[in-house]
Amino acid sequence: MSRRIVTPDDLDVVSPGRRDYWVSLPHDSIWSDWLIPLTVWVGPDAREGHGLVAFGSTHGDEYEGPVALKHLLRDIDKATVSGRVVLVPVISAPAFRAGRRESVGADGVNLNRAFVKEAGRDEALSGISHRIADFVRTSIWPHVHVVIDLHSGGDVARFAPLTSFHRVPDDRQAAAMLEMAQWFGVPFILTYQDATPGLLTSDAERRGKISVGGEFGWGGALSPDGVRHARHGVIAAAMLSGQMNLDVAPIAHHAAGTQRIVEAVDPACYVLAPWPGHYEPLLECGSKVVKGEVVGLLHDFHRIDEDPWRVRAAVDGYLIAAAWHAQVQQGQHIAVVAQCVPG
Repeated sequence: MSRRIVTPDDLDVVSPGRRDYWVSLPHDSIWSDWLIPLTVWVGPDAREGHGLVAFGSTHGDEYEGPVALKHLLRDIDKATVSGRVVLVPVISAPAFRAGRRESVGADGVNLNRAFVKEAGRDEALSGISHRIADFVRTSIWPHVHVVIDLHSGGDVARFAPLTSFHRVPDDRQAAAMLEMAQWFGVPFILTYQDATPGLLTSDAERRGKISVGGEFGWGGALSPDGVRHARHGVIAAAMLSGQMNLDVAPIAHHAAGTQRIVEAVDPACYVLAPWPGHYEPLLECGSKVVKGEVVGLLHDFHRIDEDPWRVRAAVDGYLIAAAWHAQVQQGQHIAVVAQCVPG
């Protein structure tokens, strides 16, 4: 398979056929380029401004997305593509090379906080991560209406498998995102807070796109179920959005009708560590909890003779995330309880 090295200006996501690229963006400090893998299929019924893009490795220590999309590079038969499908297995090449959440060794920026105003355009926001954000906005957003961003907890958090999106004012957009999120087959569909600046999915949502994220594993490892859910969900999203002619059947919790629709919008859903210490989880992620229930213990080894601090759920719901490493920092979200959505 021949993969061409091109600049963003030479990237073709419009002409019919399949093309495999390395998109080159200049390195910040040496005579070198960062290469971002991108494959595009354009079918006979592709419409201007319509298509699907799926990203892996927005964070460099999250691997289910890159592996799922790498499989799909071989799985997708171009004869089944009627519209436009764009796969980017590794969008933050610097973070992926470092195996870290941020682009350590480059600009040190978290790409999923880089989708801010003037990213890649203002001199103060001209590092590689902000230029990647600008590349996505200028070279990909105009050609797609569906955005999939595949994550896992990496080195930060354990998650119950879930897909996610934010509250949006457009009811049709919200309904489309919910339907698409269900097709990944995961046990939880999460609406979460949109106060964090610079998120890729938030940037897509504000532009009216059907945008779905997800958490498919944790720990810098690979979950076989996570890869399966991510791989299936991208294909199902392409089918739902009319970009591929396929007959895909629901899987897992979607097929069984056991998915939980939850939200973590209220700040009370997030338990912060009041001081640095070591977190001992008492429940597995996905457990149902009630307000006041102890979900974990925070140990302070500088006060080794004192009882640990009891980490309590502040709301009824499901424990969907918890700190992954035992050692946690002050202010870290050590437990997240999502509330059930009525209906």
